[in-house]
Amino acid sequence: MDEREFLAGRFEAHRDHLRAVAYRMLGSLAEADDAVQEAWLKLNRADVGDVENLGGWLTTVVGRVCLDMLRARTARREEPLEARLPDPVVGGVGGLDPEHEALVADSVGLALLVVLQSLGPAERLAFVLHDMFAVPFEEIAPIVGRSPAAARQLASRARRRVQGAAPVPDPDLMRQREVVDAFLAASRGGDIEGLVAVLHPDVVLRSDRGAVPGGWTEVRGARAVSGQAAAFNRFATAFSTRPALVNGAAGIVSLVDGRPVSVLGFTVTNGMIAAIDILADPERLRGLDLTVLDG
Repeated sequence: MDEREFLAGRFEAHRDHLRAVAYRMLGSLAEADDAVQEAWLKLNRADVGDVENLGGWLTTVVGRVCLDMLRARTARREEPLEARLPDPVVGGVGGLDPEHEALVADSVGLALLVVLQSLGPAERLAFVLHDMFAVPFEEIAPIVGRSPAAARQLASRARRRVQGAAPVPDPDLMRQREVVDAFLAASRGGDIEGLVAVLHPDVVLRSDRGAVPGGWTEVRGARAVSGQAAAFNRFATAFSTRPALVNGAAGIVSLVDGRPVSVLGFTVTNGMIAAIDILADPERLRGLDLTVLDG
């Protein structure tokens, strides 16, 4: 085995971890893959003979690449990041494959990723690297160009926003599914009171239909969300639904003639639905691997 093959083998051992870091930073599966590929290119150009912790070195490299990508988004004056739903990770009800399992470990649901998108790039990096991957602030500081104390403050500010806005899902997946099934039954039956009963009073529904007028909608409150769900059901008689895991939590995929038209992720907290995130962008749906729902 030559040196390049040896280095490639060491890199592959860290690939799933690096992709998980990039997914939390970017909320995009394709961009996460791009960031990991860039880390591989940098590794090939670097002299890492004296690097004792290659995994740590690669984690900070991916963090820096993602930070640059987030800053480039801002420089291009794109639409606000919170006005685009992160890419969902979809799996069959039997579980996620090992590669996807690493992506959404530690309950990285869509609701959390939406909140992460509202953070500034440096805040997001400090929070993701420290709070999710235990990277010391002494290693984060050079990436963001600040002192360790300032990096700690970035993570602290981000933590306060996340704790106040991202509901923590119940760990019992079977209980999650029961609540989602009750929601679907009430929705199909036009049972507003039944819907309200399973919705948290402060529930938020976010829907991303892509780059069309009114493509992003956000509705808050149990009564408003229940009205939306009941109204939607009147136009959804042609839809069929398949249970799925969406970012490791109970979700569904809606189909018409076998073609996916939406992916719904639910955040169930204390036995009630605290968030519903719907991706209905045809272009992005075509990019998802939904073969996991077959069989």
